[in-house]
Amino acid sequence: MLDVRRLRVLKEVAARGSFSAAAESLAYTQSAVSQQIAALEREAGTKLVERTARGVHLTDAGHVLVRHAEGILQRLLDAEAELEAMAGLRGGRLRLVAFPSAGGSIMPEAVAGFRGKHPAVEVTLAPAEPDEAIEALRTGEADIGLTIETTWHQPGDDGIERTHLLDDPMYLVLPVDHPYAGRRSVRLADLAEEQWILGSGDMSCPDSAILLRACNAAGFEPRIAFQSDDYNAIQGFIATGMGISLIPDLALTTVRSDVAIRSLGPKAPVRRISAITLEGGFCSPAKQAMLDVLVETSQAWSGDRRQLALAG
Repeated sequence: MLDVRRLRVLKEVAARGSFSAAAESLAYTQSAVSQQIAALEREAGTKLVERTARGVHLTDAGHVLVRHAEGILQRLLDAEAELEAMAGLRGGRLRLVAFPSAGGSIMPEAVAGFRGKHPAVEVTLAPAEPDEAIEALRTGEADIGLTIETTWHQPGDDGIERTHLLDDPMYLVLPVDHPYAGRRSVRLADLAEEQWILGSGDMSCPDSAILLRACNAAGFEPRIAFQSDDYNAIQGFIATGMGISLIPDLALTTVRSDVAIRSLGPKAPVRRISAITLEGGFCSPAKQAMLDVLVETSQAWSGDRRQLALAG
């Protein structure tokens, strides 16, 4: 019989690439990790890892065992969650992950709303980009994540269940003394000669893909003057006149006094924001209650921001 604890050690060694890194992650000694792997190899009756000068590599048998270990460990986590849920919402825990602009906008309101209704449930929130959130669900490190998708890409059968929360519009952000700052709304086609600040050079980033696609649809290729993955920093660069950018509404909870925010009209590009869970995973009462709160909070947020935009 294979020891589940040793399977977890093997999975961590595979992920970290060395015994020392796995030991640090698990809060073990390196010797303890080595002993656990040796014991697992005896249980499996075959060699699972090869040590080389460049680190530790799995054998074919090791790869097979790690692949099965992921499913086994996830099922055990589901079983633990189900046992916790037998007490309803009178205990248990809920682990959330969210990308930064959601973590600073809708998530605080949602977590506060949930804890007000269910104070006995322990709730944690950690930062994670959308691809990291999906991985956290698959490895059992999170119960609910938030993700960003584009309107033109439909995710395939990836084992992830999505609950749509809101469409997050992008706004044009200009220096406050820009000639177009005095307009209530601006057409992207009028900005073909401007210098642009891009959120990230990685085209797997939905925000960057949305900006580039919107500019292309308006008939031009944007000239990229600078790149940053920090929207507060982007506002600072815009204020100094280095360029202009599109920033999503969720990232505009705080706006500098030396930049101007302008609408791109009713057809402004949007990010689709969804809450994600593992498809087929156990849905505890706490998880369902948080999904309901996230939907409610997002709807209220969208309504309030629409009224603010109309007033502006």
